[in-house]
Amino acid sequence: MFRVGLGSDIHKFADNRKLILGGVEIPYAQGLMGHSDADVVLHAISDALLGAAALGDLGKYFPSDEKNKNRASSEILREVCQMIWAKGYGVGNVDVVVTTEAPKLSGYRGKMKDKIATILNISRFEVSVKFTTTDGLGTIGRGEGVHAQAIVLIKKREM
Repeated sequence: MFRVGLGSDIHKFADNRKLILGGVEIPYAQGLMGHSDADVVLHAISDALLGAAALGDLGKYFPSDEKNKNRASSEILREVCQMIWAKGYGVGNVDVVVTTEAPKLSGYRGKMKDKIATILNISRFEVSVKFTTTDGLGTIGRGEGVHAQAIVLIKKREM
């Protein structure tokens, strides 16, 4: 049995924050504002996995409280994976698109794929990470933040 989930996240840029995308620290003048480390890539994947398993969304499990303040999104994704595994599912593949005008991210694709694959316990060949811009349109086009969207396939594991 297969199930598909879709996740999306957006955060605006903020001063005095590290920019973490796909579990990788990206050298940039600003990071993303958020309660956790604001990694929109891992948040989108986490939300997609929760959706695929009909478990709800990130806010249900990871509220903006003291426990989750400045929390690494890689930890959040690991917990979500444990929820998926507990329901008898494994991850088949992940496809993510990151939308931002800057910074340019293509040089970090391999590191992001490796980090995501390791967390999800799948091959890097089951992880697709793509980058695009909005050609100057909207809030992302004005350089105000980063958006990520992910789609995942989960499949029933053989017991």
